[in-house]
Amino acid sequence: MRFPDPIPLPAFVEENRISRYRDLLSSAKRGMKIRLGVIFFELCGVIWLHSSALFWDALASSLDLLTTLFLVFCVKMANRPPDGNHPFGHGRLEPIGGLLLGLLFVGVGCFSIWQNGMGLMTPEEHLQMHPMGWIFPVGAVIFLETAYHSMMHVAKQRHSSAIAADAVHYRIDALSSLLAAVVLLGALYWPSFGDMLDHIGAAIIGLFMVVLGGIALKKNIDPLMDKVPDAHFFDRVRTAALRVEGVLETEKIHIQLFGPDAHVDIDIEVEPKLEVWQAHEISQHVRAEIQKSWAAVRDVTVHIEPYFPQDHPT
Repeated sequence: MRFPDPIPLPAFVEENRISRYRDLLSSAKRGMKIRLGVIFFELCGVIWLHSSALFWDALASSLDLLTTLFLVFCVKMANRPPDGNHPFGHGRLEPIGGLLLGLLFVGVGCFSIWQNGMGLMTPEEHLQMHPMGWIFPVGAVIFLETAYHSMMHVAKQRHSSAIAADAVHYRIDALSSLLAAVVLLGALYWPSFGDMLDHIGAAIIGLFMVVLGGIALKKNIDPLMDKVPDAHFFDRVRTAALRVEGVLETEKIHIQLFGPDAHVDIDIEVEPKLEVWQAHEISQHVRAEIQKSWAAVRDVTVHIEPYFPQDHPT
């Protein structure tokens, strides 16, 4: 008798990882192109209208572009396979990058609120808004909503929370652009309050940035602190394990989920009188079955326990 050969994974497991990675980068790049157009369009409006609300909206879009660029870098680094110094892979680089960008958003948003709050205390000349000035933020809303729907379609198709979270950024930016349009229209019809409305609008956009940064902080702190993932991940792992012949029940399941990777620790119960090599072979099939059903799983640790019916009353 010799040690059983490892069970190779079918090619589609790695293909699914590669396909998901490519979809993520493609969606991010498409969003960056749209955002670049929005930034250029809004900066033209800033130069023409001298609007604080429009300026801070363009700055928020610029920060989101920086966010996407930095996250693309983190995604590429996080996708690297495990090595001698990082046996569990590099997946935590994604939430670390998101954490840093969340802090940046909170900081810039607070600065915007402070600066525009000070501006409200300093009287300035009435803003003279061009009748067509609202076109700039409304155009941004259209482009950003287009990006949102495009990215959300990919997120649902690929079951990617990362892409979905990035799509929400575009939806929030669209709302801030809509607010900027309201401010410009208000300044047009009530010019005596134009400067005040402009600063209030910019401060509210800053508040949006603080909220967005806070959400990003929470979403990225959770995986770094190994928060328990959603229940459907545990259901997927348990169902996959029970499909393997010889697995009579599962017990403890632990899942670490971060970036593109997931790590699973599972106890399976088998016939108590099995030979050790037979139990080992079942554990290898469990590992393969879990990875086949969930391509994000980088590694599976399987613990063998004896099954006794009296431990599982019906």
